[in-house]
Amino acid sequence: MTLIGDSANTRADLSTTDRLRSLVLEDRVHRNVYVDESIFALEMTWVFGQSWMYVCHESQIPAPNDFFSTRMGLRPVIVSRDKKGELHVLMNRCTHRAATVCRVESGNAASFQCPYHGWTFRNDGTLTGVPWPDGYAPEFSKSDWGLAHARVESYRGFVFATLNPDSPSLTEHLGPAASYLSHWIDRSPGNDIVLKSGANRMVYEGNWKLAYDNSADGYHPAFSHRSLLKMAGREGESKDMVYFGGSPDEGAMTVRDLGNGHTLLDQRPTYFAEGGNAPVPGSFWAQQRVAPGRERLEAEIRESYGDDADRLLDLTVGAQMNLNIFPNLLIIGNQVQVIEPLAVNRTQLTWWSTTLSNMPAEINAMRMRHQEDFPSFGEPDDQANFEEAQRGLAIPEVEWVLFNRGYGIPGRQILDSDGVQTAPVTDELPMRAYYAEWLRRLEAAP
Repeated sequence: MTLIGDSANTRADLSTTDRLRSLVLEDRVHRNVYVDESIFALEMTWVFGQSWMYVCHESQIPAPNDFFSTRMGLRPVIVSRDKKGELHVLMNRCTHRAATVCRVESGNAASFQCPYHGWTFRNDGTLTGVPWPDGYAPEFSKSDWGLAHARVESYRGFVFATLNPDSPSLTEHLGPAASYLSHWIDRSPGNDIVLKSGANRMVYEGNWKLAYDNSADGYHPAFSHRSLLKMAGREGESKDMVYFGGSPDEGAMTVRDLGNGHTLLDQRPTYFAEGGNAPVPGSFWAQQRVAPGRERLEAEIRESYGDDADRLLDLTVGAQMNLNIFPNLLIIGNQVQVIEPLAVNRTQLTWWSTTLSNMPAEINAMRMRHQEDFPSFGEPDDQANFEEAQRGLAIPEVEWVLFNRGYGIPGRQILDSDGVQTAPVTDELPMRAYYAEWLRRLEAAP
């Protein structure tokens, strides 16, 4: 029987640090981490400000003077290249009277002029123009009032920013996750990843962490995605994701704690030959679910490319791993998904489809068609769950959210020489791991 009632974990007389620690136990978290406005405010400063967070991909700003507008938490920012091609992440907030200086999503501009009073800034943030400067005192200097900026680093085209000048390097932050991101990029050597315009944006009424909880959850597909699995199962039990519907822990799929809040759900072993450690050529394509035009395109590609067809067809299908880089970047299939908090109980998920440079047009066309699949037929299931979870979290007397699957079972989790923990695919190891990082970040708050 679940006990309900007042808990010491909600006491107002605890210090901020002690209160936060009381909300995150080894195998569960308190409901307040999803519903408390004050905790959400801390997250916007100490998670989405002080840690490295993904802001855009370099393919979205390929040329000098290109820019892309986005957010770091709730902060509007501009990711720009200056005339030399150098990257900048600027606070999209005029230093005069606080209005945003850039009000479009993307484009090419050497400067930004605030529409309110006409202050003008170069795309590196430097203030260059103030209308009627004689109205300012002699000590006023434009060099003091450029746009505020974040620290910015890029890893193989993925651009990250932080407001913490003392943060370790981006490579240190990524840790073992970097090798998995490189694997995803290097599936087609010599071809660059290109994020396509026209993202698929979905808003749900729930906390942002519900999406991160789900990102490496191998326990839910058999139940949440029944219609998708049933449709795919008509083609055979080996089709993509159908293997979640049987006894997934009896297979080779795993989840992993990659450190620093990064996690992985790895379906790739399902595509390996028995005893092998690499996918069988053509297996990704063979196990993919049905798609419009699939048979005709396959026939054309096999006729045109012969022995290379299996490799090319595999590239139209996702990498069969969910790589989650704390706090807001999810690599799912061939797509880049970004978690964007809007309020404590409101979140936008943005899906960016990808193509490959120097790839035959018919391969990219099939790749784009496959990328319509899960956002249309799987993501609505997940977002319905997120909203229903947020509804359930409104019950104050039932305090705990459990992440205890696999917890306390000797030998179920394996630690390798790189410090990466691995567990069966339905274990809730990833949630326990990222909440440890979440707590570490918030403990830095004064």
